[in-house]
Amino acid sequence: MTFTTCRLLAITIAVCNLLITPALAQEKSIVVSSTTSTEQSGLFGFILPIFKMKTGIDVKVVAVGTGQALDIGRRGDADVVFVHDKPAEEIFVQEGYSTKRNEVMYNDFVLIGPKSDPAKVGGGKDIQVALQKISAAQAPFVSRGDKSGTHAAELRYWKGASITPTGSWYKETGSGMGPALNTASAMNAYILADRGTWLSFKNRGDLVILVQGDPKLFNQYGVMLVNPAKFPHVKKAEGQAFIDWLISKNGQDVIASYQIGGEQLFFPNPKK
Repeated sequence: MTFTTCRLLAITIAVCNLLITPALAQEKSIVVSSTTSTEQSGLFGFILPIFKMKTGIDVKVVAVGTGQALDIGRRGDADVVFVHDKPAEEIFVQEGYSTKRNEVMYNDFVLIGPKSDPAKVGGGKDIQVALQKISAAQAPFVSRGDKSGTHAAELRYWKGASITPTGSWYKETGSGMGPALNTASAMNAYILADRGTWLSFKNRGDLVILVQGDPKLFNQYGVMLVNPAKFPHVKKAEGQAFIDWLISKNGQDVIASYQIGGEQLFFPNPKK
């Protein structure tokens, strides 16, 4: 083989590698539309490198409110949806955008507020009674107002308390959990938060947990593969591999091991 022939062969191999490598990289990545709570709590930063090490699949997360995350799935712009609003998730499946909802884990919501507690809700166990007191006192309350799972839960609690919150004391931010907590900290206001994001939140100011432990504050997370029959470009094998890992013993052990300050943020509870 001549020098020229060898050189041409080397160039050909190099060009082929350039053409093949991006395709392989694309095959080994998925898009997951999820919530700001899973992102801002630090959970994804903890579990995704472990998943990639085991499978070689890179997970690109789009972190928005649950309503927006489901809409991304409805457009076929994600392979997997990982959110926390069970009624909305069940509708997503009923509409045919997924064929199965898988329960993964839970934590809970907590009512945060200033240490001075002007509405005198501290120590209570009933979230709806607490909201009634906040409304009666017209104490500052920050709502995410973003159609997220947390916002949907908050609206259910207000409805259960027979209150439609309005007025200058009630501020909707239209933002994720972290920015909404920053607003509450700056205003020294009450806010409903998921425990995971609260535990990872640094800018607490004068805010503390005032109400927790009400069974109504239970916060379930579910994961769904976007229906490849509706959107053929969905990466079915890789997306299902991610779901299977999340609900496997290994994935559940990894989720359970994520802690901040010695406190577990999420608790596995898959339904087989």
